[in-house]
Amino acid sequence: TWAARRLPRPGGPPRDACDPLPSAPGLPLERIVSRGQAPPAGQWYDQPAAEWVLLLSGSAGLRFADEALTRTLHPGDHLLIPAHARHRVEWSSDDPPAVWLALHHG
Repeated sequence: TWAARRLPRPGGPPRDACDPLPSAPGLPLERIVSRGQAPPAGQWYDQPAAEWVLLLSGSAGLRFADEALTRTLHPGDHLLIPAHARHRVEWSSDDPPAVWLALHHG
């Protein structure tokens, strides 16, 4: 996932908080809390494993490199990000924070 581990960026806002949750072997599950963070413009993520995400609270905009429009996600929305699908979070809400569950597999 694009989130980092509770580390402040030099000269910038803190990064997302990522907390690993109990999970099955080979299926890491984590809770991600975003408070308005987004990666730098033009930065895309390409992960070797698929990732299923569920937005629990807040809102966020997620975009795939091969799509022209940003998908707006609200609580209860979920999607599968296939392995090696270039994507980015364009924006995330700050109040309330965007809280995600992310399950990595494959």
